Amino acid sequence: MSTPETISANAVPGIARGHRLQFEPAQACHVLLYPEGMITLNDSAAEILQRCDGQRSVQAICDDLSAAFDGADVTTDVHEFLALAASHGWIVFDRV
Repeated sequence: MSTPETISANAVPGIARGHRLQFEPAQACHVLLYPEGMITLNDSAAEILQRCDGQRSVQAICDDLSAAFDGADVTTDVHEFLALAASHGWIVFDRV
């Protein structure tokens, strides 16, 4: 599936095949592992990617994060990160 230029609120992101999100105790942070290496994630990126389960829509991810962070408006940040993650092949979208 291709990366959408504009991510729809109905799009359903999931971690791309060959990638695995996990907490790395030695580094005390989440990382994204893939065959060529590893990406160390900041807390915000980890919070978003943990919700990219192939079941929740982008809107549901935004709503969940907003609720988890006292109603903060996270929509722009989530969309920007998902676009970046998709451009690097870290996530794929089920629906657009």
